[in-house]
Amino acid sequence: MTDSNHRTSPPPSVPVDADRLVDLASTLRIAFDRADFTADGILEALGGSVHAALGRGEPAPVRRRCGELGQLGTLIRLFLLSDDVVIDAATTALAPTPLDAAVAAGLLDTGSDTVRSLLDIRPLDLGTGTRWVVSDIDGSMRDVRIGSDHVLGVGHASLSLVRGTPTRVDGTPPTVLDLGTGCGIQALHAAPYALSITATDVSDRAIALTRMTAALNGLDFETIPGSWFAPVAGRTFDRIVANPPFVVGSGRVSHSYRDSGLDLDGASSLVVGAAPEHLAPGGTASLLASWVHVDGEDWRSRVASWLPDHGVDAWIVQRDIADPALYVGTWLRDGGLDLRDPAVDETATAWLDHLDAAGVTGVGFGFVYLRRTDRPTSVLAEDLMHGYEDPLGDEALDVLDRVDWLRTHDLLDECVTVAPTTALEEVSTPDPDGGWTTVVRRVHRGDGPAWSHEIDADGAALLAGMRTGGLTVGDLTELLAAARGVDAAELTDSVVALVAGLVVHGLVIPT
Repeated sequence: MTDSNHRTSPPPSVPVDADRLVDLASTLRIAFDRADFTADGILEALGGSVHAALGRGEPAPVRRRCGELGQLGTLIRLFLLSDDVVIDAATTALAPTPLDAAVAAGLLDTGSDTVRSLLDIRPLDLGTGTRWVVSDIDGSMRDVRIGSDHVLGVGHASLSLVRGTPTRVDGTPPTVLDLGTGCGIQALHAAPYALSITATDVSDRAIALTRMTAALNGLDFETIPGSWFAPVAGRTFDRIVANPPFVVGSGRVSHSYRDSGLDLDGASSLVVGAAPEHLAPGGTASLLASWVHVDGEDWRSRVASWLPDHGVDAWIVQRDIADPALYVGTWLRDGGLDLRDPAVDETATAWLDHLDAAGVTGVGFGFVYLRRTDRPTSVLAEDLMHGYEDPLGDEALDVLDRVDWLRTHDLLDECVTVAPTTALEEVSTPDPDGGWTTVVRRVHRGDGPAWSHEIDADGAALLAGMRTGGLTVGDLTELLAAARGVDAAELTDSVVALVAGLVVHGLVIPT
């Protein structure tokens, strides 16, 4: 089968037996616990520098250290380096797991005197202790074929969604839908706070590996195969999380974990547009998505158009924009293709031609947060391109709360104060007549997404007058107008716009 994104679609991966994989979980867990095959155990055993080499995909330092680590070293080589290990060492490290049962399940493959893993089993700490994640081998340590039904492991996108998904619970634990679960990483992340977890995927292989992931961690997920929201038709959830196959292409499918079968950003449009009807009242969705930038069209309007006119509050956050050449090259490499190969070059050209024909000038990527309401839809779409340290997840709930507060309050009648983490920065240049001239004033938020807003001298004066139990925004506007000798009406619109923006971003808070 050929397509315009990839010259030849790869064959499926080596099959696995889902039920037999699940049956292995209890004995594998015994072996892992015995050897301390955990996130902390591996870090302590390898040491910081060698552990960093493992993260960079450099096997030699790790392999050298593993020779000193007994059963733990064998498990690291088997499941993290994808090495061939001698049968006797594997038998000892995996006991009481029978090797023949692991081979029958599709976990291991044996040679004359060696064993190799056909799957990646990776210990991670998502903030609540070690979890084990089962996925296909990604090829970073061993040359492997990336099958059409390849189940992606824990990569940058999935970790960004982990950090971007709210975990705060007010009241009853929520029901959670993990749409397009893949290896089950988002379901694992939800397990500590969820009442129940439903995981779906169009790929039977993904469902099988998610079932094994759940079993290894002693968890119970409802797993349902099927396309998009069809497996949960008519059902609603308190929270939805999704890292869908959002690659912007021609609509042909080469790898199920990234290709949706829909043209351009059709996958993101489908998920963003359909998610609200599967949210319970007050429920929230945290979605990764991508969207095309087209000449003459505002990307914000494009994404907003995917939402219904009623019943949703949305915060849309653009984290990055890639030009078409970078985008195509990145995803071709992701599929294990050599860009120097003439056939791959032909594929890249066809892909770029398709994007060019659609007028695509760039591809945006980011988060879409939704909350189900009973009011007309409200959309806030903005760029968040700078770096920040704190997880974005719970901040999303706060943003939606603050947007709702602004919609239901007259800001001029409210008392607000500057958040404790807000700092004022002034940048000055030398004045020719001596002294300094301020050229830029900014207020920075020292936590969360680290927002920064430029303000002028009037804005600084306005913020200086804000305090708990003090004057309202309207009263402060009157004082500022009097100091400037102008009518307060002349300042009202600009003051409201400034303060509203600062409230949304948490630099100013209602009292």
